[in-house]
Amino acid sequence: MRLYGDPVLRRKAKPLQATDTLTVPGFDPQTVRQVADTMLETMFEAHGVGLAAPQIGLPVRLFVAVEYEDDEEENEGQEKPLKSRVLRDFVMLNPGLKVIDKKKDRSYQEGCLSIPGIYEEGVPRARAVQVSYTDLDGVARVIEADDFLARVFQHEADHLDGVLFLDRLPAEVTEDYRKELLAIQQKSRTFLNDLAAHERQRKAGL
Repeated sequence: MRLYGDPVLRRKAKPLQATDTLTVPGFDPQTVRQVADTMLETMFEAHGVGLAAPQIGLPVRLFVAVEYEDDEEENEGQEKPLKSRVLRDFVMLNPGLKVIDKKKDRSYQEGCLSIPGIYEEGVPRARAVQVSYTDLDGVARVIEADDFLARVFQHEADHLDGVLFLDRLPAEVTEDYRKELLAIQQKSRTFLNDLAAHERQRKAGL
């Protein structure tokens, strides 16, 4: 999981196709379907509701998300396996969002797996959106979502444009978490250094 401070989280992701081969840093090349399956498993292990490709180091326009049978917001972070409550899962390639209800919703608490331990209410999100995307079979699809699921889609789509949820809040909110964010950035730097060392060893055949 890439953490706050990692440059990949600020890059605008590139389009992809279902037939592409992707290389996640630290791993051998994989199909888009293999990457998506791994992303879903990673998301479940982290007790999340969505995960975008830049969060695993891939600057491509791909995200996964899940709709649960219970209130997702209340259940995030619990130890209970989330898979048992899945209603639908989504793998979206090159998603395009269209707002269909411009009224802003600020009622949900929002967090991010790349900014662990920080949660804030008041992130303004459209109440309902329409998402056009391509699925893993290369089929064009359109879905409408409202309330919490619409928020999830907007949060993950933001990742594809290098936007984090804290960016949508007043600057003083980020300043309030300055100490915590500096600690996360330090973890991010350590991870990137370790990853670079691992890649050097892997390429050297060690």
